[in-house]
Parts: sequence; C-alpha cells; structure tokens
Amino acid sequence: MTMEHIADEQMVKNAVGEEEYDALAEPGNVELCDHRLIPLIKAALREVYDPEIPVNIYELGLIYKIDVTDKDDSTADVYVEMTLTSPACPVAQEMPGMVQGAIFPIEGVGHVDVDIVWDPTWDPSMMAETAKLQLNMFT
Repeated sequence: MTMEHIADEQMVKNAVGEEEYDALAEPGNVELCDHRLIPLIKAALREVYDPEIPVNIYELGLIYKIDVTDKDDSTADVYVEMTLTSPACPVAQEMPGMVQGAIFPIEGVGHVDVDIVWDPTWDPSMMAETAKLQLNMFT
C-alpha cells in the first residue's frame, strides 16, 4: 500500500516562502559535520524516498549522522548513520544501497559507508516541518 502524495517540494516552498523553506526542511535530530560536501550530500539524500511514504528520507528524519573524512588522494569518505521507520520496513535490505547510490556520484566522494541503527527509535517527531506539511501531520 502506498500513500497518496499530498504536497510536493514546490508547493511547500510556495506555502511557507522560499527563504523559510531551508530551515523548515531540516530535521532536528541530524548530526552533521562541517565539510564542503555536506550540502551536496543533503541534496542527494533528498532524492531518496521510502517507497511507502511520499517524503524523502532526509526530511523524514531517518538520517541521524553524516560524517565526511578527507583522504590524501583528494577524495573524501562519507559515513551515514540512519534508521528506518520500522524494523519490518520492506526496503530494509535495499536502503543502504539506495543511500550509497545517491552519494557515490558526488564529485570528490571516495568510499561511502551506511549503517542502519535502531537507537534512538524513529518516531514522527523527528520529521522536518516540511515533511509534516507534506503528510498533513500538524502538531
């Protein structure tokens, strides 16, 4: 069963304003390092969707940590710690590969490691405000 897509990114931008969108699109629980590739990685993760929920995994709050380490060969290794909405998620086996596939094409990325963790347990409060708007979940 798939959920109906309520609002797309442009609709949310129109509703809240272009300037406010960036702040509203940030989940409160993600730990980011300070690296030049972070904006590109976040953009790539915004292109990965849980097939059952019409919101990208970044704004859904599934990404807990992104760490980037520069290497001697001018590339950078990326580590992503994430969770899923449920341990019974039907794409649990495929999601790490989907995340790697989104990040690998970024110029300058070397190796990408993705770990699925279950602590803390994901809940809807971890979603960015934009995700809540897209799913009509007003709190």
